[in-house]
Amino acid sequence: MDRKVRVGIVGMGRGGSTVYKTLRSIDHIDISVVCDLLEQNPGMEMARVDGVATCMTLNAFLNVPNLDVIIEATGDPIVQEQLERNKAKTSAMVEAQGANLMMYIIEEKEKLADIKRLKGELDTVLNSVQEAIEVAGIDGEIKYVNPSFSRVTSIPASQRIGHNIFDVSPNGALARSLRTHEPVFAHRAQVGGSNVDVISNASPIVVDGKMEGAVVVFQPLTDIYKLMEQLKASNQVIDDLQSRINQISTSSYTFDDLIGSHPEFESALDLARKAAKSNSTILITGESGTGKELFAHAIHGTSLRLDKPFIKVNCAAIPETLLESEFFGHEKGAFTGAVKTKLGKMELANGGTIFLDEIGDMNPYLQAKLLRVLQEMEFERVGGTQTIKVDVRVIAATNRNLLELAKRGDFREDLYYRLNVLELRLPPLRKHKEDIPAYVHSLIAKFNRKFGKHVMGLTSQAEELLMHYDWPGNIRELQNVLERAIVTVEGEIVTHKSMLNLVDSQTPLLQDQVVSGEIMPIEQMEKQMIRLAMKRYGDSVEGKKQAAKALKISLATLYNKLRTMS
Repeated sequence: MDRKVRVGIVGMGRGGSTVYKTLRSIDHIDISVVCDLLEQNPGMEMARVDGVATCMTLNAFLNVPNLDVIIEATGDPIVQEQLERNKAKTSAMVEAQGANLMMYIIEEKEKLADIKRLKGELDTVLNSVQEAIEVAGIDGEIKYVNPSFSRVTSIPASQRIGHNIFDVSPNGALARSLRTHEPVFAHRAQVGGSNVDVISNASPIVVDGKMEGAVVVFQPLTDIYKLMEQLKASNQVIDDLQSRINQISTSSYTFDDLIGSHPEFESALDLARKAAKSNSTILITGESGTGKELFAHAIHGTSLRLDKPFIKVNCAAIPETLLESEFFGHEKGAFTGAVKTKLGKMELANGGTIFLDEIGDMNPYLQAKLLRVLQEMEFERVGGTQTIKVDVRVIAATNRNLLELAKRGDFREDLYYRLNVLELRLPPLRKHKEDIPAYVHSLIAKFNRKFGKHVMGLTSQAEELLMHYDWPGNIRELQNVLERAIVTVEGEIVTHKSMLNLVDSQTPLLQDQVVSGEIMPIEQMEKQMIRLAMKRYGDSVEGKKQAAKALKISLATLYNKLRTMS
């Protein structure tokens, strides 16, 4: 029976525990030891219950023999450096990205089988001592040769033992080490008495400080070439696993991170909690910055798929020429630059959730392929013919009106209805400004931890400034404004003056007068509000119609007022 791959895990926080839970269910993996500074960490307790060895120091961890793979899940550069410097040469180290990452490592059993086979071949070579060994005393008399020596050189032991190395192989590594009393590395030569080309390493044998002889270990060049090819193949498999780990993440937010008391927000939150328990496709709509991705994270983290991958794809950020390959992967040689087979996002998300952000920007060709995945849960890689079946929960998000796009022919209507099984509509921040104080309190605590600050809060005028601003960038804009304010503030209180230049630069005078309680002429305020409306909705005919509607005046009145302002 083939030997299992022996694995050790350093760091049993959220990320390491997720890796542990994933690996312990795989037949070909043997988790030999886990390590964490906190003995009471839930991940450590889980391992103890399973009967897996635990330790609390790197020294103890590194003393565990025969580890094939070390998974570093702390994200600490110091820990990574110590492991890399002190681990056994036969151990491969794979780094996992932080405690908020979930690593679903193996997608295909064939890859694990490859690792097991290649590792088994290397172990057989080392454990069976296939290298030729020859030992000579200080005077050069040959004392010992192992069976592999005769196999490699075709020289029987009886014709070697008792002869002098300075006579039979005076230019070899063993004779050189005896003469110089120094080690000899990577010495290429022909074995005396044969025509076999070998690579030799020789070292003095020292007993109680006195050199008693030397030993040489060598291999024929043909064997070394074979081992190099096997090692290259093994490294390729490990690189493929590392590539998968780097693409896989876990949900980073929960429903506890979603703050809001507006009825429309609470309605979306309630529906999201219910939807999390199902496998239904979800469409999250709302303006940019309203928290659509946070909702997707929270839904996955509360679903039955929480211990499986959460894969995010920004449909607008990937070049159109690469979008299909990113989604469905490609076979080796499918196009120029495809030097190896690559798994797509859909395949990586198998068993978990895929979050399709900005779905409205997906090209029509890919929309058709995505529709097939939603209907059949199967696809082919680019350049491939094999049909791959997956089990993926889809959450899509957009700040565009997909139904309107569908009517114009810019989005497939059948895909729209397939995505819109459950729709979560997130309100813009200007509709629930009463939640701004709660957001501010939470964000101040977050940025104090991030930047080592001790900001206590905002002045009443600064709070009033935030409440009067319309936040076109929504919660994301509020977060950015507070982050910049906290980074630049000198004391413990953020004032309105330090925030005036961080919000809408076109209306600072109006904001300043509002928060300071100063009075301005109605005509002047009217002009500023018209400018603000025009900036928000644009100077097009449609923009002017929306601006007039927002100002609650007729379009003709707006044109008249704009004419008097010019």
